[in-house]
Amino acid sequence: VVAFSVGEEELAGIDTKPLVGHLAAWNYFMSVDTPANKEFIKKWQAFTKNPKRVTNDPMEAHVIGFNMWVQAVQKAKTTDPDKVIDAIVGVKAPNLTGGVSEMLPNHHITKPVLIGEIKADGQFDVVWKTDKLVPGDAWSKYLEGSKDLIGDWKDKKCGNWNTKTGKCGGA
Repeated sequence: VVAFSVGEEELAGIDTKPLVGHLAAWNYFMSVDTPANKEFIKKWQAFTKNPKRVTNDPMEAHVIGFNMWVQAVQKAKTTDPDKVIDAIVGVKAPNLTGGVSEMLPNHHITKPVLIGEIKADGQFDVVWKTDKLVPGDAWSKYLEGSKDLIGDWKDKKCGNWNTKTGKCGGA
């Protein structure tokens, strides 16, 4: 069984024995062995005053996003949202899996893809990962309703630019 939205937080506090060996796909697992991740876990558990408190993929995404926002504010020299939006494209920030993520013109970032196998302790053993960071895509090229759409906040200033009609706003 492969799950696409089950992580450490969902497994915390339940009996994981029946789930051992099942797989999950995420961009981050708490069990990733990097110095940055170990430091993040240590700080998180100290903050929560709970040495068993888990981390998860959405938390890592928030760390990356916040660090990118800080850099964009510094680059724009203001917190004005429009200027920060213009400044954030191309900003890079370390992720907790050992790479450096980049904000793309579609306002999605590059991240690794990991496949983890559930262990009895509720953690994941990473059994596969992409060789490189994968660029996030705002729209699917395989779905009828979105195959002609792109997100481009750098040149088009639009999150749903229709490449067929040449207009912002989708169809």
